[in-house]
Amino acid sequence: MKRTFLALLAGAALFCGLLTGCGSGGNPPEQEAAHADELYVGIAQDLDSLDPHKMVAAGTKEIMFNVFEGLVKPAPSGDLLPALAENWTISEDRLAYTFRLRPGVKFHNGAIVTAADVVYSLERASGTSGAADIVTVDALSNITAMETPDEMTVILRLAEPSNEFLSYLTAAVIPADYDQQDTAPVGTGPFRFVSRTAQESVVLERFDDYWGGAAALKTVTCRVIENADSILMSLQSGAVDLFAHLTITQAQQLTADFAIEQGAMNLVQALYLNNAVEPFNDVRVRQALCYAVDKQAIIDLAFDGFGFPIGSSMYPAFSKYFDDALTDYYPHDTEKAKELLAAAGYPDGFSMTITVPSNYQPHIDTAQVIVEQLKEVGVRAEILPVEWETWLSETYTGRNFESTVIGVDASTMTARALLERFTSTAGNNFINYNNEAYDNLFQQAQACTDDDEQTEVYRAMERNLTENAANVYIQDMADLLAVRHGLAGVRFYPIYVLDLYGLHWES
Repeated sequence: MKRTFLALLAGAALFCGLLTGCGSGGNPPEQEAAHADELYVGIAQDLDSLDPHKMVAAGTKEIMFNVFEGLVKPAPSGDLLPALAENWTISEDRLAYTFRLRPGVKFHNGAIVTAADVVYSLERASGTSGAADIVTVDALSNITAMETPDEMTVILRLAEPSNEFLSYLTAAVIPADYDQQDTAPVGTGPFRFVSRTAQESVVLERFDDYWGGAAALKTVTCRVIENADSILMSLQSGAVDLFAHLTITQAQQLTADFAIEQGAMNLVQALYLNNAVEPFNDVRVRQALCYAVDKQAIIDLAFDGFGFPIGSSMYPAFSKYFDDALTDYYPHDTEKAKELLAAAGYPDGFSMTITVPSNYQPHIDTAQVIVEQLKEVGVRAEILPVEWETWLSETYTGRNFESTVIGVDASTMTARALLERFTSTAGNNFINYNNEAYDNLFQQAQACTDDDEQTEVYRAMERNLTENAANVYIQDMADLLAVRHGLAGVRFYPIYVLDLYGLHWES
């Protein structure tokens, strides 16, 4: 993944995941206090849930990554590291995983993590426990039995071998006897939850008994700043010390008190199309839009050239899966777009709406360029800005939309996390993609025992999405972070997280 450090204005971007009148979260901190062991972070949306097994929004997972852990956890390199499990073995037939837990690991409520907590958490995350509103990790349904020969050992038995199974064990482990995750969450991460004021702030505090050693920062206050116009004011006034996902314009307007660090969002930004509604149920219309949209022009106009063009539902950080040849599968060609529209019965174009979360200016900027580009082929697009909660309930969950500009993340470091959502029966298939060949490829990928073979099948799934123009793919956006001078330790990951553990103030 590309990662560079830019001196402010030496070279002079953003997202959202799933997916700022500013909620102040309190009075602006004194600058002296910020340079001790406190940090104030600006976030573009309130958390959608405090329960790790109910979170949907990428922005929520980004912050709560610091509160919860699984048996394993991701590293900035993309590798999986031991977390609550200090080691594990895999049987020769790859159907049994035996995990040995770290001794003495504490939950934030002081209880010691045991094998019973792991079993409870995996049953809950898989949706088999009966708990309500769980965002299930479908890959965990591969588990046929969980055994606990002692309090520190867990054996997971699988129905079939899986090359990716370990990646899903980043699922949060929580106490088996605790029922207040919705309001007072308890995990094992380096920071514990202190409080949340809706639409204003979330406060985290260093967990001194963290098994990996205490973090440098004592408290982290995340201030909800949903109005894009308030971001600069919040940074320059001292209300926040760090803000991720800035636009180029915002970065250029900051004072010399800040540096800008650049990584990649690890998101698939696209004009997502509801394949179940007219005219987007016609592949020719979808292909026409792909030819009509000039993704490099979007990157140049809206992001000052910062961004990584893509051609399917995979981003460059997943290097072994990413097929760069798909990036230019639909070269910008207005005449070809018009021909396809005419063949589909729309020689004069049509009208459409693009629903966009109003608190994510980069997506709005992208939509504005798309509107102008579609005019060239006779398509009359109108931007429909909505609140994030409305987008989540109506567009994503309710699937009540025509098209939307958003960024979709992987959640776990697997190709499956990005591609399974477009299988016809997936609960998160919000674009209603229904392609029998695609479904068959997914089943084939799950049956693979050879990693290279599985990689090729996943690449075939990407080609299927591209050839059938499931969406109009645009980019993995550049991620620009405003970092107050003196704050060190920013690390980028191949998934959408903000790692607070290594952050510290330099004297």
